[in-house]
Amino acid sequence: MRAFMVALIVFVGGFAIMVLEIIGARFLAKDFGSSFYVWVSQIGVVLTALAVGYFLGGWLADRFQRFSLLAYLLLPAGALTMLVPVFAPRLIDAIVMRHPADRAVPLLWQKLDPAIGSCLVFLLPCVMLAALSPFMTRMMSRQLGHVGRTSGLVFAISTAGSIAGVFISGYVLIDHMNLSSIFRLTGALTIGLGLACWVADGWFRGRAPAKGTEQPCET
Repeated sequence: MRAFMVALIVFVGGFAIMVLEIIGARFLAKDFGSSFYVWVSQIGVVLTALAVGYFLGGWLADRFQRFSLLAYLLLPAGALTMLVPVFAPRLIDAIVMRHPADRAVPLLWQKLDPAIGSCLVFLLPCVMLAALSPFMTRMMSRQLGHVGRTSGLVFAISTAGSIAGVFISGYVLIDHMNLSSIFRLTGALTIGLGLACWVADGWFRGRAPAKGTEQPCET
C-alpha cells in the first residue's frame, strides 16, 4: 500500500506538470499568439522549473527527510494554480500593454514576452511539483546500493504520468473543459498531492534509517 501511494503521488505529479505545460501554452497563445516562440518559451520555462525543482527536492530530502515537508510546497502551488484565471490575465496584460498599439512589437520582445509571461505564471508551481521525484527517491532509498534502481523507478513513473498528461490534456481536457476549469482541476490535484504527502508522513515516520547507517555500494 505504501509503495502504491508513493507511485501514485509521483505519477500524478508528473501528470500535473505536463498539463500545466500544454494548457499553459494554450493560455499564453490568447495574448501572444500561437507562434513558435510561445511553445519555445513554455517548454524552456518548464524545463527550467524541472532543473530547479530536482535540485530543490534533493536538497530538502537530504536535509529534512519528512514527507510532510512536501505539503508545505504543494498546497500553495495548488492554490496558485487554481488562481491562475484570476491573477494571470493582469500580469499578461501588463506585459502586452507596454508595447504601443500602433507599432509592431520588436522581434526580440516577440520572443521574450511569452517567456516572461510563462515565468510569472507557471514557473513556481512547476518547481514545486518537480521537487517530488528526487524527494521520493531519497525517502525510498534506504541503502546506497539501491539508489539507482529506486531513482530509475521513480523517474520512470513520473515520466509515465507526464506522458498521460500530454495526451489527456491535448486530446480530452481541451475538448471538454475551458482553460479556467482545467487550471482549477490541476490545482485541486496538486492540493490533493500535498494532503497525500501529509498522510504518507505518518505511514513512513520511523521507517527511514538513521543518518550514517546507509550501507555502501558493493564494489
